Amino acid sequence: MCPLTTCWTFCVSHPAGLPDIFLDRSLGRRQVPDLLRAQGLRVVTLAEHYGIPQDEDVADEDWLSLAANRDWVAFTKDGRIRTREGWAIRRYGTRCFCITRQNLPSTEMARRFIVNLDAITRACAQPGPFFYAVHANGIQRRPL
Repeated sequence: MCPLTTCWTFCVSHPAGLPDIFLDRSLGRRQVPDLLRAQGLRVVTLAEHYGIPQDEDVADEDWLSLAANRDWVAFTKDGRIRTREGWAIRRYGTRCFCITRQNLPSTEMARRFIVNLDAITRACAQPGPFFYAVHANGIQRRPL
């Protein structure tokens, strides 16, 4: 049984056209990644790639570059990254999707990515750089 079946009635698999997903540390090391994987998505976390505790010291610029170079799409909940590191997103051509509400439980963060998966996949057909806010029922492109 899928952990999020209370939110919808089926599990998804990783859609064709959606790059592998790189999760920023702001989404946590376990709960959100596990919930997304339970839906069949291919996910790499910052902690898995860089190791623990090294993941705590990785500069945003470094993982934004990594995601772009590996052709991954970046999921985050750090909305300030758009303004603070917008130059890096532009420079590396990173494709970013951000949960804009900070006080959501892990299940709701995962649900928002899952219910917007079709729109996220369509957006990923375009090259980066870009930054989308991920809402309960839609995504919205934000300027860099």
